[in-house]
Amino acid sequence: MSRIGKMPITIPAGVDVAIEQGNVVTVKGPKGALTLTFHPDMGIDREAELITVTRPSDKKEHKALHGLTRALLFNMVHGVSVGFTKELEINGVGYRAQKQGKQLIMNLGYSHQVIMTEPEGITVEIPAPGRLVISGYDKQKVGQFAAEVREKRPPEPYKGKGIKYSTEVIRRKEGKAGGKKK
Repeated sequence: MSRIGKMPITIPAGVDVAIEQGNVVTVKGPKGALTLTFHPDMGIDREAELITVTRPSDKKEHKALHGLTRALLFNMVHGVSVGFTKELEINGVGYRAQKQGKQLIMNLGYSHQVIMTEPEGITVEIPAPGRLVISGYDKQKVGQFAAEVREKRPPEPYKGKGIKYSTEVIRRKEGKAGGKKK
């Protein structure tokens, strides 16, 4: 039995879960609403304030889908009740970010400014010029937008300039002068 798949999901107060025909699950909460269609073989049951996921057999495919289905359901419930955030740091002389309405404007050492529009359901906050906080209720969208922002200027290993996740550790290299012997 899958360790993740067999764990029940507790539904917090203020969150409404509807399971429809064809394993279509709709989760509504204070942050927003998410709808996802799951594999028809998986059994998704709601009993009072718990959601349980069951699988029909011990086939390899069903074992994999069991944990996946439970993880996706948990992320939906967690997202509409608490939400997800990703923090990014911008390092480099003159590198900074600012917001104008729904647009994120970044100076990243290019000859032009990099302008990105925040997607629906995603909010970008800039507590400091070198920090970005991306938040939303859909974990996939938050992670995807954070990856797209990071892609505009990934961190380089010599000086550490660029955009990185706040938890990311950059392996630094010595450079050309570090290898010379006197």
